[in-house]
Amino acid sequence: MKAATDTIELTFERTIPASPTQVFEGWLSPKVSGTPWNIAEKLSLDPKIDGFFYLHVKGISHYGRFTEVESPSRIRHTWVSPNTLGLESIVTLTFKKQGADTIMTLAHSGLPDTPEGRKHEQGWNYFLNTFPEQFGKASREEK
Repeated sequence: MKAATDTIELTFERTIPASPTQVFEGWLSPKVSGTPWNIAEKLSLDPKIDGFFYLHVKGISHYGRFTEVESPSRIRHTWVSPNTLGLESIVTLTFKKQGADTIMTLAHSGLPDTPEGRKHEQGWNYFLNTFPEQFGKASREEK
């Protein structure tokens, strides 16, 4: 068994046919499908520096604190759930203009290198495969 201090980082990238501002604002909106906030059964969301979030989905609580909110280029927040084994991990999203599109990158670091920690790959892919659809059919998976 690996030591509790072993961690992994997951990185995902999508090309979205919209401006960085549209993608940034869409990601923070609980009304937009494909975001963690949208599927929450219970939600508290305050997306500003030192603002907290809490979401409850399918009996599982997730929470964290926003540490960077730089519209329209970057969001960073902590992430704690039972699958992080109660440890604080970090989610960083960047939004970079590329022609008429936005390259959206999500990196989740500090996850425990356990089956529970690796479940985040499936979870983030679920969101990131749904979210770009809100901006048109030209969206595609990059990595």
